[in-house]
Amino acid sequence: QYTGKPSKQEWSFYRKEVRPGETTNSGHLIHSYRDIIRQNAQVYRLEEALVKAVIKVESNYNPQSLSNKGAQGLMQLIPETARLMKVSDPFDPAENIRGGSNYLRLMLDQFNGNLDLALAAYNAGPNAVQRHGGIPPYTETREYVQRVRRYLDQYRRSGDTLL
Repeated sequence: QYTGKPSKQEWSFYRKEVRPGETTNSGHLIHSYRDIIRQNAQVYRLEEALVKAVIKVESNYNPQSLSNKGAQGLMQLIPETARLMKVSDPFDPAENIRGGSNYLRLMLDQFNGNLDLALAAYNAGPNAVQRHGGIPPYTETREYVQRVRRYLDQYRRSGDTLL
């Protein structure tokens, strides 16, 4: 059973509830995901629908998401990428979306705007894309690119209604 107010001494922390307008442990003001996505899409010259699609596929909008490979938060930043993007708390939605958007922009720039290659690099790493001369022959990465593309099309058609 999950609760915001444990009644017993034996309990374990599951997820801190954070509301728009509150500040996080790192002092960031919480806005809606829509606002955070919009702001970072503008800063990093990304389509909002693309950022939404990556978040949807990476974490299904769960800011506490943790993969078995150690990827964390909404945009599933691995610790090394989080450090490179100067993200100190990958579970902070604002920091995670900033870092993930920045990294996505770097991948797009590195692969000359080729979205499929940038998404493959976001998923498998840019070295894997370069080593294979394109999308690596990993089932996970190939399915990842297809899934992001499907959500990208949906978000382009529906705007904000699918968050």
